[in-house]
Amino acid sequence: MTMMTDQPISPVSAEDTFAAGDGTKVFYRHWSPATPSDRAVFLFHRGHEHSGRFTDLVRELDMPDCHVFAWDARGHGRSPGERGYAESFATVIDDMDRFVRYVIHRHQLEMQDIIVLGHSVGAVAVAAWVHDYAPPIRAMVLVTPALRVKLYVPLAMSFLRLRNRFGKSFIKSYVRAGMLTHDSEQAAAYENDPLISRNIATNILLDMYDTATRLLDDAGAIRVPALMLSAGADWVVKNSAQQRFFDRLGSVVKEQTTYDGFYHAILHEKDLGKPIAKIREFIERSFGAPDVHPGLLEGDPYTRREFEALSQPLAITTSKKWNFIAQAIGIKSLLRLSDGVRLGWRTGFDSGESLDYVYENKPRGFTPLGRFIDRQYLNSIGWKGIRIRKSHLQQLLKEAIRRTRAAGHAVRVLDIAGGGGRYLLELLKEEPEATAIIRDRSETALTTGRANAKRLRLSNVTFAEGDAFDTESLAAVSPEPNIGIASGLYELFGDNAMVRASLEGLRRALPIGAYLIYTNQPWHPQIEMIARVLTNRDGKPWIMRRRTQLEMDQLVAAAGFEKMEMKIDKFGIFTVSLARRVR
Repeated sequence: MTMMTDQPISPVSAEDTFAAGDGTKVFYRHWSPATPSDRAVFLFHRGHEHSGRFTDLVRELDMPDCHVFAWDARGHGRSPGERGYAESFATVIDDMDRFVRYVIHRHQLEMQDIIVLGHSVGAVAVAAWVHDYAPPIRAMVLVTPALRVKLYVPLAMSFLRLRNRFGKSFIKSYVRAGMLTHDSEQAAAYENDPLISRNIATNILLDMYDTATRLLDDAGAIRVPALMLSAGADWVVKNSAQQRFFDRLGSVVKEQTTYDGFYHAILHEKDLGKPIAKIREFIERSFGAPDVHPGLLEGDPYTRREFEALSQPLAITTSKKWNFIAQAIGIKSLLRLSDGVRLGWRTGFDSGESLDYVYENKPRGFTPLGRFIDRQYLNSIGWKGIRIRKSHLQQLLKEAIRRTRAAGHAVRVLDIAGGGGRYLLELLKEEPEATAIIRDRSETALTTGRANAKRLRLSNVTFAEGDAFDTESLAAVSPEPNIGIASGLYELFGDNAMVRASLEGLRRALPIGAYLIYTNQPWHPQIEMIARVLTNRDGKPWIMRRRTQLEMDQLVAAAGFEKMEMKIDKFGIFTVSLARRVR
């Protein structure tokens, strides 16, 4: 039910909730424009705070021709949940994506007509959302982003990681109001606000740190126009990290302003008129400017350069070269006690057989030492991400099946490079009325798949040899599928022409209104080690071509599909997206 607030600051100020992915009813505020508008600004508060703290900002920005939305993140303000807690920082980012998409659908807005502003912790979440989900928004404003929090205690992060291993725990912020603002009235309001909690869950603090590390490393992948505001006398976060992020930011349009003498809460400082004027000017200019998102169909130069560098051998005189040689020798000798490692060397670490082994996740090896090594191998961050990707694939496939049935159609699935097909076969066991064709170019992988299907006693799946990049072959698949899957495939190939040929084949194979599930790998912490040490299905160095999510989504859109939903693991490595053919 929508209720009027007691302090309306524009013609209508309303309160409501939206449902997060797990059903949590997250609270938000909406300040309506004075006249109908297709523009919107979304505000995301700093840690401990809530949407009501933006009341003064909305009033001072004075944008009567613009919707303004602000939420109380789960565990904050009037939203439910333990104070300062979420299952992970990735959960908060997923909530953010669902919030924005819910609101723009409800109010008939377009993603390219919104601007997002995040403060402190909220700014890190905004940057991660833009990096991971690649929403085609107009611009973003990052206010004193908490990319590196000043903890002041030696070895604090190590202690927190140790503490987090023993289960859920919380710490209380050391930050007092006097460290946030010079304005005594604002400081008193902060200290006396009953909706502010100084608790923060340890896992959230650690996850945010790790997410920020990834953003600092991969800021070049972000292309959205950006404004960053920093506080010259910030007691809470490190300005050096903000500067490093800004310098690496891939945005064609980017601005940075540091306010000398300001404390961390610059939107509640004595001289807040200066940053607010800057924000207003940037927002107005961004709404008036043409779209500056680059076209990346030929490949994002940022990650293409990385792929080209990894394709070149390192000089024999470099220490890095010898370090990778030592790793390769170790893996090929002692680590061969592991069944998983031996399989990787025999079939390729990117093969369908290796993937099936990782999905099974049962350590095996020669001697107890071999089984121990195999467990460490299966627990590497990349393989953990792969198993999460499997879960996300199954979730979105279930959604596609639900939608297909709701439209009155029998379910026919086509996986263009399914390998052993374990994730799909498990789901087909639950969906006996659905049928599937699993194609792969590897007869060995198909043999593994047939064995898996026999073990599960499935009769609703067909295996066939096929080239996932042969447009005509894909277009001729019969019977006509209405759900297509391209999983774990495109990052194995650097040429976007191949990807476009594959997607064109899927477009022709799938009718209007059918669904496409596709995966992407926008980031990987071990990408160079993998390229220098491990081998692929062809016995060559396993050099992955990671694509920014913006690039991958543009390729899919160019093929006639509209992205509907996306999931990503908490490490930020693998994404799974659901799209619908619209033309």
